[in-house]
Amino acid sequence: MQASSAVDVDLALVGGGGAASLVLAALDRHGVTGLRVAVVDPVHKRGQDRTWAFWGLPGDDLDPLLSASWSQVDVVTRAGRRVLTLDPLRYAMLRSAPVYDRAASAERRLDAVRISAAAGELHDDGERVTVRDPEGRDLVRAGWVLDSRPRRPKRPGRTSWLQHFRGWWLAADRPTFDPQRAVLMDFRTPQPQRGVSFGYVLPVDDRFALVEYTEFGPELLDDAGYDTALRGYADLLGLDLTALRVREVEDGVIPMTDGPFESRPSPRVVRLGTAGGATRPSTGFTFSAMLRQADQVARALAAGRPPVPAPAYPGRHLWMDAVALRALDRGHVGGVEFFERLFDRNPAERVLRFLDGVTSPAEDLAVMRSSPLLPMTGAVLGDAAGRLRARLRR
Repeated sequence: MQASSAVDVDLALVGGGGAASLVLAALDRHGVTGLRVAVVDPVHKRGQDRTWAFWGLPGDDLDPLLSASWSQVDVVTRAGRRVLTLDPLRYAMLRSAPVYDRAASAERRLDAVRISAAAGELHDDGERVTVRDPEGRDLVRAGWVLDSRPRRPKRPGRTSWLQHFRGWWLAADRPTFDPQRAVLMDFRTPQPQRGVSFGYVLPVDDRFALVEYTEFGPELLDDAGYDTALRGYADLLGLDLTALRVREVEDGVIPMTDGPFESRPSPRVVRLGTAGGATRPSTGFTFSAMLRQADQVARALAAGRPPVPAPAYPGRHLWMDAVALRALDRGHVGGVEFFERLFDRNPAERVLRFLDGVTSPAEDLAVMRSSPLLPMTGAVLGDAAGRLRARLRR
């Protein structure tokens, strides 16, 4: 339903994108009842506007929504192709439309109020949170607010990169793609002077696939730059673009920074998604942590507890990410070499679990041992000096 004046609810979701959609679905899945919910966003998300790729155990609640999944993936360098068997995990592709549809169904069952307005300031008095529009008018008063709007880090990072990409959904009239295997990272793309680039391929079937070009680095490309890179990657794959149709284009920019995100800016405001620290600093991967946050929020509310999820990643992982970002940014280690050694010297399952932030300290040590010792030692010392300087400035 629509709201034309301020309403009182137990929970307000500010921002209605992927993070909020996963929360709504989780509330429904965990049978949360008797909760007054509002969603505040000027846009009601529908249809295909993004694609998430992630790994996990098969047989979970998302399986019916997946476009495709693979038990094997390829990591490719100019030296050759490495086939990674992921068992017991699987790599999966989830498009946004079924996620938004599931969230809309959950909204209806929860009888949630949808407020089609932009949110501005959040005023938290410790008992209730007032959500105001940019002109200062009250929209909602809530017991708790989950805010998934994009935010900058609380403080600038010592290293700040971006994961930026463009992908083409390519359709063919005859069998062209191998639906049994995805390309996770293909490092044969021309490497930028500062950063790392790779392509990847996610086939839905033998005639339809997402082919994408991605860079990790400090600078974005312009439109022509992304299209040139994608055409070059299609050539590497042996694809004849004159025989293919570009059905959709996907673009994105995701922060990769060791700057801290403030997940709890006030007593009753909780940030989710990238704003809540769900983006892995060293890779830009976000979806799995968003999914965990949503599940933890729903479980807490079902049990009558505050909807405050655990930190998205252990502190030791954030430190390792800061060191890795520094090493890559300062040129202590090459991006292709870094990822190649990571996959070459660890089981695929360990690497993927590490990137999700769920490995044990012993597994983390094994991952650290696979990185180049001397360059990473220099990065560790540089990171420690940078932290000390930042602390003295504050």
